Amino acid sequence: MTAHAIPSPLSLAQLVEWTSCVAEDVRAGHYAVEADADERWHARLHRDDQIDIWLISWTTDQGTQLHDHGGSSGAFTVVSGELSETIWTPGVEKLAETPRTEGDTVVFGEHYVHDVRNIAAETAVSVHAYSPPLSLMNYYDTEGSQLIKLASVWTDDPEEPAPTLHAVK
Repeated sequence: MTAHAIPSPLSLAQLVEWTSCVAEDVRAGHYAVEADADERWHARLHRDDQIDIWLISWTTDQGTQLHDHGGSSGAFTVVSGELSETIWTPGVEKLAETPRTEGDTVVFGEHYVHDVRNIAAETAVSVHAYSPPLSLMNYYDTEGSQLIKLASVWTDDPEEPAPTLHAVK
């Protein structure tokens, strides 16, 4: 029996390169983007053993729940519009909100906890890449200065609806 080598995850620099290049292709019209006010529209553009790439649109008030990517590192590039990213900062033990505008790229390691949402009137579009490809998402809430894990969900879709969960008090 031959053992199959597990491919190494891509570097953070490679993830940035992927999302930046695909964002340029989206701006050039190589991919059709849709928008749906009822749920975030998303499309997988590529998946192999090392990387998973998604195109996502965000209408006003659409966003994620506080989450990580279950051991995958990632990057996202804002193609158009503006997103608001709230990041959990370990050590500081608090959430900090940062605007992400057209052309911004965010890169993160495997323990990055954040949420992303569109608070602007204009629909935003972003490209996301995960390596290794996404297989698990963990969802969180905060209580004071504590990050509380609510659930882990096996999924290969970053836009699968998060479970409706609340921290038990």
